[in-house]
Amino acid sequence: MIPIRYVEPVFRPPSEAESLILPVTDGCSWNQCTFCEMYTAPQKKFRAREEDEVLESIRLTGLRYGDQVRRVFLADGDALVLPTRRLLSILEAIRTYLPAVRRISSYCLPRNLRKKSQQEIDELAAAGLKMVYVGAESGDDQVLAAVNKGESYETTRESLDKLGQAGITRSVMILNGLGGKALSAQHADNSARLINATQPEYLATLVVSFPQGEQRLRAGFPGWEPLSQHELFVETERLLSGLELKRTVFRSDHASNWLVLKGTLGADKARLLGEVRQAITAPESAGLRPAWARGL
Repeated sequence: MIPIRYVEPVFRPPSEAESLILPVTDGCSWNQCTFCEMYTAPQKKFRAREEDEVLESIRLTGLRYGDQVRRVFLADGDALVLPTRRLLSILEAIRTYLPAVRRISSYCLPRNLRKKSQQEIDELAAAGLKMVYVGAESGDDQVLAAVNKGESYETTRESLDKLGQAGITRSVMILNGLGGKALSAQHADNSARLINATQPEYLATLVVSFPQGEQRLRAGFPGWEPLSQHELFVETERLLSGLELKRTVFRSDHASNWLVLKGTLGADKARLLGEVRQAITAPESAGLRPAWARGL
């Protein structure tokens, strides 16, 4: 057994499937986004784990599996909320007890970096933090306010720029359909503007979904109407059309996506747009994921 205490449910990005999941916090320090159900369970109330517990978990894991672990994902929802000193201590312990590790990553809320200087982020990069996953959700301030994200276009851009300047790989997520019918166009346009301004290394789109219902979202976003499958494709086409990227790996292959898209932007922009436009005009021949396979 791995000598780490987990509080279920545990979340991690799809690309961290082979990583050691190392909780350094429980839950999410913000946890007020009305579209998100990840950390709403009572047992996931936010708290920072005791430093001694985290360091001992790393030490014991190293004793048992030290030469087998190649990747570590710092959980839960926003590990970078921890003070830089504590993060550096954790990164040092990973280097010491898990010497085979080649990549350390975490989720990151843009708000986490407002109190960290560029020098601090540079230090984290030098200590081994290689990649962060940023749920931007949208680049549109009206959409972000309506879903109580606690961020804006500018705060997200600033954080992504800090990370990029430090050489930390950035994987950014945009939520397709988050603006509903009324704000779909500006959601797509301003999300493209954000991505163009920051040029992240990875970009993913997911379809917003509500397994536990839409009540929380609608409470602060009156009149929100979900997009139809066709409208989701139209929004995706608008987003892709607005993107001007040099070299960003693009993925739209989450279980929530009807249409699986994979490529590099901008090299594959024309092909990706062609696939989306086929889904718009001839969905029956676009190879869409059946509803039962969407895992929602």
